[in-house]
Amino acid sequence: MNSAVRYYSQTGNTRKLADAIAEVAGVTAATTSSPVTDDTDVLFLGASVYWAGIDSEVKKFIASLDPKRVQKVVVFSTSALAERAFPSIEKLLKARGIAVSQDNFYCRGEFKFMHKGKPDAADIAEVKAFAKKVLGI
Repeated sequence: MNSAVRYYSQTGNTRKLADAIAEVAGVTAATTSSPVTDDTDVLFLGASVYWAGIDSEVKKFIASLDPKRVQKVVVFSTSALAERAFPSIEKLLKARGIAVSQDNFYCRGEFKFMHKGKPDAADIAEVKAFAKKVLGI
């Protein structure tokens, strides 16, 4: 199974999750500025939710995806206040004709004085277990 991990992270919270998923998948996590050019069975896509929703960089990345190359996207996300990025990302991917797994991962992320230390070791262990489940390992 070919997998890839892409993420957008302003504060580093989502990157922590991306690196943990990539470790399980045996790939290197890359930012959304790195296009997916190979045929990919599972693309793990990470984003944060900000006041205005998901960042425009994530939207541009989704618009750049080739539905013939990416079989399925699995979403993971962090946020301090807003809820998960899944609904917004799912809508954009479906509009592009790209399958989206209903299994998605979310945890709180540290922002200023809120959620200190998040994602923490327990969150990292959970996202690794999530990745193993998705990949069937």
